[in-house]
Amino acid sequence: MSPSAPLSLVVLLSLCSSEPVGSSVEDLTNRNADFAARLYRAVSSRTDDNVFLSTFTLSAGLLALASASNGPTRDQLLQELGLTGLDPQTLPDLFQSLRNTVQQENLKQGVAVLPAQGFQVSSSYQDLVQTKFGGNAQSLVYTVTQEATDTINRWTQEQTGDQVLELVTDLDPNTQLLLATSAFFKAQFSPSFNASFTQDERFYVGRYDVVMVPMMFRSDKYFLAYDPSVKVGVLKLPMVGGAAMLVLLPDEGVDVTAVEEEVTGEKIQTWIRKLKRTKLEVQLPRFLLERSYSLRDVLQTLNITQVFQEDADISNIGGSEGLKLTQVYHKCVLSVDESSNDITAGGGASTSSTLPPRLTVNRPFVFIVYQQTSGGVLLMGRVVDPSRK
Repeated sequence: MSPSAPLSLVVLLSLCSSEPVGSSVEDLTNRNADFAARLYRAVSSRTDDNVFLSTFTLSAGLLALASASNGPTRDQLLQELGLTGLDPQTLPDLFQSLRNTVQQENLKQGVAVLPAQGFQVSSSYQDLVQTKFGGNAQSLVYTVTQEATDTINRWTQEQTGDQVLELVTDLDPNTQLLLATSAFFKAQFSPSFNASFTQDERFYVGRYDVVMVPMMFRSDKYFLAYDPSVKVGVLKLPMVGGAAMLVLLPDEGVDVTAVEEEVTGEKIQTWIRKLKRTKLEVQLPRFLLERSYSLRDVLQTLNITQVFQEDADISNIGGSEGLKLTQVYHKCVLSVDESSNDITAGGGASTSSTLPPRLTVNRPFVFIVYQQTSGGVLLMGRVVDPSRK
């Protein structure tokens, strides 16, 4: 593969067609996307490392928790989830409809609401969590910490096809209620990248920090946008199953955190609407992310506080008084490579006499995985160093 001139996104877009990408988004989808962005910003602002969240899985878990709550506890949860004004009684049905809309074969996820053994879980709440949120609710004996740890980790493996291991390692024996969420996503691009064109290239982690990573390649027609206010290029990579990944590549010299501060549900939809099709050579690093989070402190910075306090009302779980949330654990794995079940995958180099512009994703970037027909946001992350999980 011969090197080509650096890509200017601004110049490139003058060559693009004016075909817009339509977006019909339901109210809950919009609200869910905005919470996903808020949650992502709260997590990413605490670290300079790679970040990966299955925001949709976390929304499912927090909504299951809201359905177990009453009074001010529920009101605060719904307010901070951006769901004020929606009927709490119909929210589970509405979320089930959203789940059906965004369901992805390549996204394996688990949600579990796990009170201590002394707190009863009603069969009606178990059924609600299973049917509406795709999750599980059961009591655990946290005082026998190894047994409780093994139970949660076995469940996590089952839910994610053995891709997510050791969601929890050190449980507090005084745990009253644990919210456990996990997810594995296998990115299968369509059209896919061709492994025969992958070669090691430089990735600029920082000005003086360069790593060599396997860089995938494909020449094709892609959808692209540029946001001059944020100084970021936006590339859409479609996937099998109707999902797509937005790659947000800051201009050279622009810190990736400056882009993250601008990400909102509305901004994501604006970028999607601005996408225009163009012939393009794309180079994207192959990477595998595996991230674990304890989210109690993060959620409290988002003003989700009452559910953790002594006066929390989580009595809908089974009528138990005095139950409060102890911790929220989240672990997720993302695999991005050349694999595909797309039988038309060729991934070839350009046969045109003039080479199209090349977009090389060789510096820290943000990615967003969403369902194309609804615009529902599923996953968000940041790749600072593709050579590290």
